[in-house]
Amino acid sequence: MKKQILLVLFIGCALGCNSNKEEVNIDKAIESEKIIRTIDNWNEGWDKKDVELAISDYSENTDWTNAFGDRMQSKSELRELLKEIFAMDFVMEGTDNYQNEDVQFLTDNYAILRSTNIRKGQKWSDGSVMNDRHIHHLRVYKKVNNKWEIISHMINQAYEKK
Repeated sequence: MKKQILLVLFIGCALGCNSNKEEVNIDKAIESEKIIRTIDNWNEGWDKKDVELAISDYSENTDWTNAFGDRMQSKSELRELLKEIFAMDFVMEGTDNYQNEDVQFLTDNYAILRSTNIRKGQKWSDGSVMNDRHIHHLRVYKKVNNKWEIISHMINQAYEKK
């Protein structure tokens, strides 16, 4: 009798360990659109000098680094930096041209977005026009309460290779 009980427990345990959990499959096309729309909020915030709109998709503990090496490790730090940046008129000059928006889902709740922005007509502090800036963004997203939040954002500027 003891052997039969152990056998039943063993079989039950084996079946339980081998049972497949049903994966939740997200609609990647719809979720990609939601993620890419965060670029619109960022750009519109910059165009309007609206800090709250620019950071609306960032998590409270975001980790953000720009092409100049400024690192902010919270939404509140990013807010303060953008207030300073938006006070400088020359920074807002120029037009954006986003390209190569590539969303990859690591899991149903984590994704990365790679994008390139070719910014034309931006000015230096002395008023002279910069060469076109080829700016690369890598954003990491976490889905929280059905909303994609940016938990990390790395900005890099590439220079022409000779």
